[in-house]
This record gives sequence, structure tokens and C-alpha cells, in this order.
Amino acid sequence: METSEVRWHMLSTSEVATALDVGCAGLSSPEVDRQSARFGPNALPRSARRNVFLRFLAQFHNTLIYVLLAGALAAALLDHMIDAVVIVAVVIVNAVIGHIQEGKAEQALEAIQQMIAPKASVVRDGVRQTIPVREIVPGDLVMIEAGDRVPADLRLLHARRMLIDEALLTGESVAAEKQEAVLPEQTDLADRRNMAFSGTMVAAGHASGLAVATGSRTQIGRISSLIQSVEQLATPLLKQIDRFARRFTWFVLAGGLALFAFAVLARNYDWIDALIAVVALAVGIVPEGLPAVITITLAIGVRRMAGRNAVIRKLPAVETLGATSVICTDKTGTLTRNEMTARRVITERHTMIASGSGYVPDGQIRIVGSGDQAEAMADAMPLIRCGLLCNDAALRKVGAEWRVEGDPMEGALFALAMKAAIDPEQERAEWERLDEIPFDAAHRFMATLYRGSNGTRLLFVKGAPEALLAMTAPDNCSYWESSIATAGSEGERVLAFGAKEMPAGSERILFEDLSTGVCLLGLVGFIDPPRAEVKDAIAECRSAGIGVKMITGDHAATALAIARQLDLADDPRVLTGLELEKLPDTELEQAVVDVSVFARTSPEHKLRIVRALQAQGKIVAMTGDGVNDAPSLKQADVGVAMGIKGTEASKEAASMVLLDDNFASIVSAVREGRTVYDNIRKVISWEIPTNGGETLAVVLAILLGFALPMTATQILWVNLVLAATLGLVLAFEPTEPGAMLRRPRERGAPLLSPFLLWRVLLVSVLFAAVTLGIFFHVLAQGRSLEMARTMVVNMFIIAEIFYLFNVRYLHMTSLTWRGAIGTPAVLIAIGVLVIGQAFFTYAPFMNAIFHSRPLGFADWALLVACGMLLMLLLELEKHVMRRLGWFSELNNQEDMP
Repeated sequence: METSEVRWHMLSTSEVATALDVGCAGLSSPEVDRQSARFGPNALPRSARRNVFLRFLAQFHNTLIYVLLAGALAAALLDHMIDAVVIVAVVIVNAVIGHIQEGKAEQALEAIQQMIAPKASVVRDGVRQTIPVREIVPGDLVMIEAGDRVPADLRLLHARRMLIDEALLTGESVAAEKQEAVLPEQTDLADRRNMAFSGTMVAAGHASGLAVATGSRTQIGRISSLIQSVEQLATPLLKQIDRFARRFTWFVLAGGLALFAFAVLARNYDWIDALIAVVALAVGIVPEGLPAVITITLAIGVRRMAGRNAVIRKLPAVETLGATSVICTDKTGTLTRNEMTARRVITERHTMIASGSGYVPDGQIRIVGSGDQAEAMADAMPLIRCGLLCNDAALRKVGAEWRVEGDPMEGALFALAMKAAIDPEQERAEWERLDEIPFDAAHRFMATLYRGSNGTRLLFVKGAPEALLAMTAPDNCSYWESSIATAGSEGERVLAFGAKEMPAGSERILFEDLSTGVCLLGLVGFIDPPRAEVKDAIAECRSAGIGVKMITGDHAATALAIARQLDLADDPRVLTGLELEKLPDTELEQAVVDVSVFARTSPEHKLRIVRALQAQGKIVAMTGDGVNDAPSLKQADVGVAMGIKGTEASKEAASMVLLDDNFASIVSAVREGRTVYDNIRKVISWEIPTNGGETLAVVLAILLGFALPMTATQILWVNLVLAATLGLVLAFEPTEPGAMLRRPRERGAPLLSPFLLWRVLLVSVLFAAVTLGIFFHVLAQGRSLEMARTMVVNMFIIAEIFYLFNVRYLHMTSLTWRGAIGTPAVLIAIGVLVIGQAFFTYAPFMNAIFHSRPLGFADWALLVACGMLLMLLLELEKHVMRRLGWFSELNNQEDMP
């Protein structure tokens, strides 16, 4: 019988195991292989990709293309077949570009799905393991907790305070409470409290259960079409570019009609020649390939960021990252290594220091100062045993490396017990766990109930010192508070431990059991050293004008100590959650500017901090790893989830996922974001003035009544060869030197800035002037009109090449060796372009089609000299603008030459 047909909710634990032909303690490796062969991978069928041919045809579905095709049809009807063919060639080239970028987008999304494939905890061969969700098979014993997405349909065997959001499946807005008891056969899907369904989100508590259905056999698999979603790649930037292209198209059409009327009525042009010229100008001036090239630029940025361990889930993050002005970051695992070491052991009478680092259980525990070592160790043993038993983690040696399955601090307690010569496996075997209260941010502690070999019931509890001090109310409270402050001042994170003897026969823990009779055993201070590379990354942020705010749940002294080690600010200030709560929003908006460390914060506090920064006009990147971080991740301009320790909830809410949980990767992503934005601006500043120059030259010819410097066919040729070569290479430009020495751009800064608008006008005029100068110079020599037009076409191509080198560096001079040699993409494109122009100029069949003529060495020397002069003029303009400070975007870099 298919697993999806069994009513698992009505079966007892043993009946479930029998139906699956497995045990309840987890599968063995042979059983995994058997189940995998039988049921296949735990994955839903992928939606079929759009047919490649249909995707190509879709590239022709927009207003601009319709206008161009209409122009081609008009040219064909007027017996100008060459013009028609070239127009169609331009359209096809742009369709190919669009087709390529859509294919890249689909590939990027598939790669992203693989990079952030969710994980799940299972028990196999008697050992708790973390495996990809895809590898889960029916019969697996699966562990789930708050923040996880349920990886398969589970029949719960054990559930503690388990709440699951099943709105995706049932439509219920309230999270469903779960338990393990058998239910009647006719129980509705929404009322099956002993089941956890694939795809739903765990809101609270933890549980274990047997996987009873995987892949398409799950409840969510039956309606998979409802939960499959495709990432929308239409970013605000692309919408802005598309809107600009459409408006510009209609502007050109209106101008073209006016120019056509003027040419025919005022200058007595043949109406066919005038129409063909206007159509060619429309094709030339409209930047029809701009959206496609910009999307390619964004896709390249996504791939580059993935290479730096930053996976972009939502494409708008690419363009936003470069403008980030504040990064709000967690401490543990992001700024630090997340390899906790239980370093300080504090009891009522002694303080001890454990040597060693990370999870390697090598080291000694020595008393601080004078005193009896044996007495101190005996005093610490109840505390160390509590840390081992009130603990869900496992520490395993894989090769030469020790790895923790579970919470890092619990792994450090495991290692501490081994340093104290305790055999963890033997100790846990002698004590049988009966019940537990899992850790929750609401009560900030974890409690477990154990039965010893002699029948004794002991309750162990660990948690935040404030929670334990309130629970135990010790007489010497000042001693403990002083010890906590001392440990915190040295960058240690502190947990408190307590114990209580329970009445015989106790099987459950109630919160009331913790209100009285708990004895405080002591404190353990954990050290999590900063990552070596983070200090340099923060220094880079500060040089780039990007503020870094640490937002952590740690003690204020602990957070401040780490902030000072990392040079987070010259004099870092700290604000605690309690202090934050007392501030109204208006005062908080002022405070967040100067405060570098927010300690003892809740998810609500994080949300207020992000909003306060945004109210100050900041563009905020926010890191998070828990389900409760989702609101602040969504609120931030760029939400950044942790790929290793992050929950599925945080990853889904985020725009970006860090595969290594490393703050330095965020800074690398910001650098790539600035590169992407710079390259987009380079594409715009190259393409629009380029089209404007040739258009201005032809319009002046019509208005002033002299011969056209280029025929319609030649205009189309220029646009065709440029779109296929130089039009693409700026998307591949590397990061400019000093990119992280510039201030972030302002929120809402226009893409077409005053500098770019000035560039459009200036370069258009210069291009028109130099080409018309060449045109009249050749005619003045008494040479033919065809020769003059051939010179003009090649002048445009050469000018474009030199201007490309100028545009490659918008914020610094291009007259450097690095600027001169270009990139492989630039050199290849120029090589292809030169070959194309050689055919245009010398191939007899091209001479016949485009009315071109062969040029001599002196002609080429003149064209290259003019191109070099044009570049020098633009470099001089760049230098003058920067020195005079007329455009702030050219004057905000500290090392500008």
C-alpha cells in the first residue's frame, strides 16, 4: 500500500513502525538504501521549464520590437531589401541577448536552490546526523524544532509544546498544537494533531517523529502546484529602465515623424529616402538592448557573489547591496567563529579556567589563584554533570575534526565534561531522561528531568543567569552578579546552572516545579573568539562610509568587549533592550546613529532598530538566523540569513543567504553590489551618448540641408556590430580600485544622475562634431561621397572603442596601464569588431551592400588620432569635473588621483 494512502494518525507507534517495516529508533544504513530505492528522493517534481523556442519568440513581444519590425516591413515594401534585412538582424541580435539573459536567470535560480538546499536532523545508525532534506526516506526518525520547515510528513512520536503553522496546507491562521496521542480515523486533516506535514513551519517547541511520506506522496505534494513559486526578476531598476525605454521610444517616434515631415516638405527629400533614414535613426537612437544588458549585468553579479559565499535569493538585493549604508549584524557565528569554548567555571567557592579551544576535548581545568585543586574540582563536578545532562547536543570526531550536532554552547559543555574526565556516553547511560522543557526565548532556560540508576529523580536546569538567579534567589546575589560582570568584561558569554531533587515517581516537569527548591550550582563562561578576517572587513566598511551595528542577545559587557576587539567604532556605545524599550521612536531614531552595540535585544527590538535607521534615510542590511528574525529581515532593505545555522524561516524571509555565516562575506557582497551598480551606470553612460552622437549628426544634415553623413543601411550596420560586441562587455567589468572608499549612494538617488545627463549631452555633441569634421574634411579633399561616408562609419566605430576605455573608469582616470590593457572581454569584443569593420571596408560584397570604399593607411591614422584626441578630451573633462566638485559622485573618493 502506498504510504500516502495510510491513515497514520489512527495508528500507534508500534503500528506505524510495522506498516513501514522499520524500528522506532532510527534507520540503519541498509534500511536507508532499501527505502531510498523503493521511494526515491524526498523532492517534489520540478515544474517544466519553458520551451526554448517559445522563450525565444517571447523576446519579440514588446512595443519597441513591433515598431522596428514595422519599419523593416515598410523598407521591404519600398524595395529597400538591404535596409529591411539589417533592421531584422538588429532585432534578432537583441532577441538573442534577451534569450540568453533569461536562460542565465533560470540557471541562477536552479543553482541557488541547490546552494541553499534545506537540511534536517535525523537519527541513523544510532547517531544524530544532519542530512539534506532530499535524502530523507520513509521510516527516518526526524528531529524538528522552532524555526524548522518540516521536511516530510511525520507521525509524531514525542512532542513538547509543539506549535506548527499549517496555513500553507489548511488555511488556518493560528498555529496548530501538536501531541503524540492516537486519533480517530475520521479526524479531519486540520485536526490531525499527531502529524507534522511537509512544508509547514515549526513555530515553537520541539518534537521527534517517523517520516511516513516523502516527496510527491506528502500532503503538500498533492497540491505542489500551489506552493511552487518562481522568483520575480523584474527589479525596480529594470522597471525604471523599461519605462525609460518605452517613453523614449514614443519620443523618438514623435520626433521622427516631425523630422520626416521637415525633410520632405522643407528640404524636398524623396519621401522614400526620408522614411528609410528616419526608420534607421529610430533603430539607432533607441537603446533597445539596454534592459537585456542590464539584466545580464545583474546576473553576472549574482554569480560573482555566489563565488564569495553570498547567495542572492531576490534579485533586487543585487542593486540594493551597493547602496548599503548600515549593516546590522548578529555577533555569534557572524562576527565570531561560533566555536564556543567553556572557559570559566564558577562555583560558590572557586573559579576555574579550562584550557584548550573550540570543541576539541583536550585541556585541563585549573583553579584560579590559590586553593586546593582537588576540592575545587569536586565542587565543580555537579555543575559539569548538569551541563552534560541538561543538553541535547552530541560531539563526534569526524576524521581529525570534532563536530557538534546541536547547539554550539551545549557542544562546549560536552567537551568540558570530557576535560573533567567524565565519559559522556557512560554518564548519559546511567541517567534516563524522563522529560524536558526545551529552551525558549520567552522563559530563557532549559530544564530536564532524569532518573538515576538508584531511582533518584533530579531536575537539571540551565539558562540565562538572570532567569536562574530569579528562580533560585541565592543569598549572595552580589557575588554572582560580580562574577557575571567579570566574565562578561572579558568577552565571555555566561550560562547559569541549577538542580533540584524531585519526588519519587515524578515523570513530568511543570513550570511550577521551577518556582521553588532549585539550587544554584554555578556559572560557566564561554568564549567565542572573533573571526580573524572580520576586523579587516569592519575596517573596510568604515572606510566605505558603512556603519556596522552589533545587535545581540548577549550581556552588554560581553558584546562591548567583542566590539572593542573588532574596532567596531572609535568609542563603541552600548544600549540594552530594557533601555531601548523606554525610548519613544523619535528618540530612538536619534540614538541609533551613535550607538554601535545593542545588547539583550529581542526580535521586536531588532525590528524597531531597523525602522529607526531607515527613518534616518539609511539603507540597511540586517542579518538573522532564527524564525523570530523574519520580521526584521523582511523590514530591512537587504535581509541576510545565515546558511549554516540559519533556520528555513530566516532563509525564506531574507534576500541573501551567507553560505559560511561570515560577516566578511557580507562586505564582499557589498563590494560586488557596488561593482554591479557601477557597471550598470557604465552601460548607460556608454550606450545612450553613443546613439545620440550618430543621431545628432544625421539630424543636423537634414535640418541644415547637406548630404547625409551615413546612409540608413550604414546606421543600421553601426548599431548591429556595436550591439553584438561592445554593448555587452561592460557587464563583465571588475571592481574599480577604491570602490570601497566611496560613500554609499543616497536612498532614492536617480539612476540618470546629473553627471550622466551631462555626459549624454557632451559625448553626443563631441561624437557629432568629430564625425562631421571628418565628413567635410574628406569631401574638401575632392574625394567621393561614398569614401566620406565610409570614413564616418569607421570614425564612429573607433570613437566608440576609445570612449569605451574612458567609461570603464567613471571614478578615476582611465590613463593607466590597467586601463589601457582592458579585460579579456573587452579585447575579444574589439577583436571581433575590428574584423567586422575590415569586412565592411574591404570586402567587395560588403562594398556593394553598404556602398563602402577601401581606406588607406593615412585615413586610418587620421581616424585613430581623432579617437585618441576624443578620449583625452573626455579624460580632461573627468579631471576638471572632479577637481571643481561639480558632480559629487566624482568627488567622494578619498584616493582619487
